[in-house]
Amino acid sequence: MATAPEIVVFDLGKVLVDFDYGIAARKIAARGAMPAAEVKNFIDHSPLLFRYETGQMTKEDFFREVCAATGFRGDLEEFSRLFADIFTPIDPMVQLHARLRRREVPTFIFSNTNELAVAHIRTQFPFFSQFNDYILSYEHGAMKPHQKLYEVVERVTGCDGQRILYLDDRWENAEAGLKRGWQVIHHSTPEKTITQIETLHLLDGA
Repeated sequence: MATAPEIVVFDLGKVLVDFDYGIAARKIAARGAMPAAEVKNFIDHSPLLFRYETGQMTKEDFFREVCAATGFRGDLEEFSRLFADIFTPIDPMVQLHARLRRREVPTFIFSNTNELAVAHIRTQFPFFSQFNDYILSYEHGAMKPHQKLYEVVERVTGCDGQRILYLDDRWENAEAGLKRGWQVIHHSTPEKTITQIETLHLLDGA
């Protein structure tokens, strides 16, 4: 990493918050007709979640299709709660973000996600409100690593190339940033990521 970046762009899932769709699958299965393992497989491998997270369907559409497939008997409000309550904060990374903010480093969320997840995280985790802006797949009709979404990041942040430091746990997403000349940390553990950021002097005195 040749020069100090001006901004830090965070992936959300597995970087700032952990998640487990198995939690939602078990709760949905308990109120439906499909076993939990099959519900999880349906969420993970059907095209439904991709369509939802690229803004091709509303949460109401998503709810209706999940109900049709799984036999879920609750209403949209219950489903929203069960589907989205799968996250836990990754505290060292949340603290890292707070250190960057104390240094007045602009920070952004860049995530493949959906409306239900974001609404839940925004309500439950106060740190989520502390970013400069948010680039969310469902609002832009594309998912990482599609280049369209990276162009949105550059437009929203007003930065490109080495001015951007990007953290993501998925290599294909990190690599897409590298190809645009961004500085990238392929996140594996908080300890490794924090050490790498400390070498950039972004946290001095924080």
